[in-house]
Amino acid sequence: MPTPSAPRIDIPALISDWRRLRETEPGLRARDAAERLGVSEGALVASRVGDGVTRLEGELPDLIRELPCLGRVMALTRNAYCVHEKKGSYDNIDIGGVMGIVLDEDIDLRLFLRHWRYGFAVREMSRGRDLESLQFFDGDGRAVHKVYAVDTTNRPAWRALVHRYTAAVQSPLIDCVVVEDPLPSRLEDAAVDVDALRDHWRALRDPHDFFALLKKHKVTRTQALRLVGDEFATRVDDGAMRQVLERAASGGEPLMIFVGSPGVVQIHTGPVHTVKMAGSWLNVLDDGFNLHLRSDAIASSWVVRKPVPEGMVTSLELYAEDGTQIVQTFGKRKPGIPERDDWRALLATLEVRP
Repeated sequence: MPTPSAPRIDIPALISDWRRLRETEPGLRARDAAERLGVSEGALVASRVGDGVTRLEGELPDLIRELPCLGRVMALTRNAYCVHEKKGSYDNIDIGGVMGIVLDEDIDLRLFLRHWRYGFAVREMSRGRDLESLQFFDGDGRAVHKVYAVDTTNRPAWRALVHRYTAAVQSPLIDCVVVEDPLPSRLEDAAVDVDALRDHWRALRDPHDFFALLKKHKVTRTQALRLVGDEFATRVDDGAMRQVLERAASGGEPLMIFVGSPGVVQIHTGPVHTVKMAGSWLNVLDDGFNLHLRSDAIASSWVVRKPVPEGMVTSLELYAEDGTQIVQTFGKRKPGIPERDDWRALLATLEVRP
């Protein structure tokens, strides 16, 4: 059966509507503007090809391998509820098949390249600033990753990179299709063998094997957390992330903060310093790291424990109503080293919810 595609877009009407929206709400984020206009963010960006937007083509893994030539940039990964921004360089890149990693000291990424379908170079004015970015989208038009030039970026290398990957045909259309959920089927609670789920969880030795556990037992993340019991998952107050960030900022505990899109997991490792609320947004506003989290979108917060050879590794995980994992936070650690006592002590202060 063919994959469903989106209806054909009236490009002149979309551009006209977007310009009107931008005039009335100049600070509106691209993703929110696209939602208001009834299209995907990728479709909105594509519609502007020829007006500050250049369509890219070629092998995107090869383009990623060339990103170190740009020097210092800002990497941005987001989901519907959280934005993760890191400044640094794309170094120590290793790509094999549809998986890849970037292991710079600052820019730390896990890449899932089957979700990298479309690429664009974008130049636009935003709040009085001339911004240049490389933007990548999944087949359904969801943003998977963006790379922004900063003051110290190698601009000649940037322009040469864009030139090498500029598409011969600058089409303003993308063929959006429905991207399948990686866990397309799930059991109802009553049908889950909870004892087997707990046994499998207890036998874990690497947190990266957790997705395989979900798939084997046909459960979602939040369903697994609800069913597995307090040995491995404890629900806490939804203000937990703010409490953790503020206490880490005052106490100096280094964190690992993970935010994922369909195509990337982006990681900050280190301390946080400036934590501020702005309306419903919980923000970290540090020189090299920014986090913007919609606190009103948090439907549940969990302290989650997974076995590793060194004992247990513990995370604070936030979920939206639709089951999306918003953000995942650990104490800073490296494989082979036990979890930090100060991280466990911080989590022990969180209020438990029934």
